Amino acid sequence: MFLTNLLLRKGIPGRQWIGKYRRPRQVTWQMKRGVIRRLETEAENEYWISRPYMTKEQEYNHAKERRLATFEAVRNAQVANFPEHKYLDEHLNHLNVTKKWSTT
Repeated sequence: MFLTNLLLRKGIPGRQWIGKYRRPRQVTWQMKRGVIRRLETEAENEYWISRPYMTKEQEYNHAKERRLATFEAVRNAQVANFPEHKYLDEHLNHLNVTKKWSTT
C-alpha cells in the first residue's frame, strides 16, 4: 500500500511538514551536535546528583536554626502591623457624650 502510494502520488498530500503523512526532516550535523550536547549535560547532572554533599546524618536538622530565625522574623513583622487591643468600652465610649440619666 505504501509502495503504491509512493509510486502513484506526486508528493505529500496537504501541508508537507505537518500531519500523519508528513515529509520526513533531514537530520543535520547541527541537530546531532545539539542532541550530543544535551546528553552530555544530562550525564554531568546525573554525576553531581549521585554524589551528595552531606551525609544523611549531617543533613538531618541542618537548617533548624535558620528556619526558626526566618519564622521569628516573619512573625515579628506580622505582629508589628497588628493593631493594638481595644476594649468594648473604648468602642462604645462615644455614646456617653449625651448621657443625661446618670447620677452625679
